[in-house]
Order: sequence, then C-alpha cells, then structure tokens
Amino acid sequence: MNIGSEAPILLVEDSDEDVELIKWAFRKLDILVPMIRCADGNEALDYLYHREEFSDPRSFPLPSLILLDLDLVSVDGFEVLQEIKKSEDLCTIPIVIWTTFANAQYVNETMLQGASSYILKPMNINRLLVVVQLLKRYWFDCGILPKTLPGYL
Repeated sequence: MNIGSEAPILLVEDSDEDVELIKWAFRKLDILVPMIRCADGNEALDYLYHREEFSDPRSFPLPSLILLDLDLVSVDGFEVLQEIKKSEDLCTIPIVIWTTFANAQYVNETMLQGASSYILKPMNINRLLVVVQLLKRYWFDCGILPKTLPGYL
C-alpha cells in the first residue's frame, strides 16, 4: 500500500450506521489504513485546523485522503469542501465525495470546487465491497497521495 501509518483517512460522516459499514468493508478487504471519523462539518474543520480537542498535530495528523459526506448537520459537506480548498495548507489533500445524492448539479459543483472524485454510497453490502476495493486500488495501490511522499510537509 502506498500510504504510511501516520497518514490516516478522514471520514466525515454523521451516520453511525454508514461509519460502521465502511469500517467493516475496510477490515473485510484488509485495508490497514488508520481511519479518523468526524461526525459533522464543524468537527472536521476543527480536526483539520487543529482546533479545540485536536490541537496537537502529532496526535491528530493531517489525513492523506478525505471521504466527505455532503449531507451533514451544522456545516454541510459543500462548506467543508470550500473551506479545505481555499486553505493553502489543506488544498492538496484529495477529497472523495461519499454521498447518497445522485444529483448532476452536486457532482458539477463539487468538482468545480476541487473534489477529486464523487462516489455514491452503495446501497448493499456486495456493492459496498466492490466500491471500497476500487477506492483502495486507485487511491492506495495506483495513485500517489501527497501525505505519503517523503519530505511532504
């Protein structure tokens, strides 16, 4: 795998059920990447900017990849995406939209704002495993993530 243990995936997801399903799929497929979960947009931004309880960057490293739901309470996924992409320190982190919204306008809007990919949450277990396997193959086996490169700051 192309990822170091110090570079987690940040999963920004408010559904406990969806979090458990994706964690299960990662375990089932032996994807040994640390995963940090933020339950809403505010928590995700606090994590990324090392605010509040996430103030120690050694304990809360920046992620190599963000899986971002759009339908979040408080600050939604669109706002989180905009905030990340306008930050010089965060803008290179790839963001995969992970949502139930099958909406062409949302796809276009998030891509224009800098999302790296747009994936519809699978609606059954078999499809979830296929999608997570493809996610692994692309982002961790083929692609090079900025946080995994030697000397990346």
